[in-house]
Amino acid sequence: MSLEAVDIAMIRASAARLEGHARRTPLLSSPFLDKIAGRPVFVKAECLQHTGSFKFRGAWSAITALPQGARGVIAFSSGNHAQGVAYAAGLRGLPAVIIMPRDAPAIKIANTRALGAEVVLYDRATEDRDALGAELAAARGLELIQPFDHPQVIAGQGSTGLEIAAQARAHGITQAEVLVCCGGGGLTSGIALALEAEAPEMRVRTVEPEGFDDVAKSLASGTVVTHPARSGLCDAIVTPAPGRLTWPILQRLCGPGLVVSEAQALRAMALAHERLKLVLEPGGAVALAAALFHPEKIDAKAVIVTASGGNVDRAVFLRALEEGAGHGDG
Repeated sequence: MSLEAVDIAMIRASAARLEGHARRTPLLSSPFLDKIAGRPVFVKAECLQHTGSFKFRGAWSAITALPQGARGVIAFSSGNHAQGVAYAAGLRGLPAVIIMPRDAPAIKIANTRALGAEVVLYDRATEDRDALGAELAAARGLELIQPFDHPQVIAGQGSTGLEIAAQARAHGITQAEVLVCCGGGGLTSGIALALEAEAPEMRVRTVEPEGFDDVAKSLASGTVVTHPARSGLCDAIVTPAPGRLTWPILQRLCGPGLVVSEAQALRAMALAHERLKLVLEPGGAVALAAALFHPEKIDAKAVIVTASGGNVDRAVFLRALEEGAGHGDG
């Protein structure tokens, strides 16, 4: 498909296919979080989506758009896309092969296998996951579903933006900055396209962890900046560069990127648990961290953030609760 293939019509069609299958996740708030941020903060709790992240939306969108007679699917992911594809494929009765880095969180590897997928592990420092995926797809006749650089995946993630627009209107909000946890940009670009049509006075901002801010640097320079592939605490959003499909959308529709520290992500996890009773993974907490700990970089009376995932190993979550305790003021 061409770069122009992803549009609001595709997002609306994807949302229609998701109706009755994806959860309409809540838009939550807390006066305690508002006080820290100095403005109203609304949290789109995609950590409550099927398989614990927004990724189910894109997976279902892509799988339900496959040609009739598809033999199965293959995907590569550090865990959230893996689980989304595995679950969606299982619901459609299709086999799924998932290529995952060996250093992915153990809970994500275990959950992907438990959902019925075949997991193939690789070393992200020495092996090329794209080449491995292409080889397996060709050998077995499988349809490749990329984690973010796939038109139907972007369209499925865009359904989140349609919900944000409708839920914000219900709260009387038409102007806001919408902060999105950003890896390759599938969720961010989908939300940006949806809001362009449904809430044009809202501005989307990407949020990434320090040291993995390739999108923020790309937006600042006007050209794609690539980081070397490596692991980090915010594994769910660690990607080397924005995607071929997502980059033009991000460049056209998003404001300057925001960057937070891993310590701030951990504190945001603790506050989300304490004040909203949500379990977030580090990568799914960076948008909230930006709203709470970098309010001076936000130019809006209200802010909406995505809590994009909650698939976190127990040890990391306990670390967040311990390190984040008593540090809610940033």
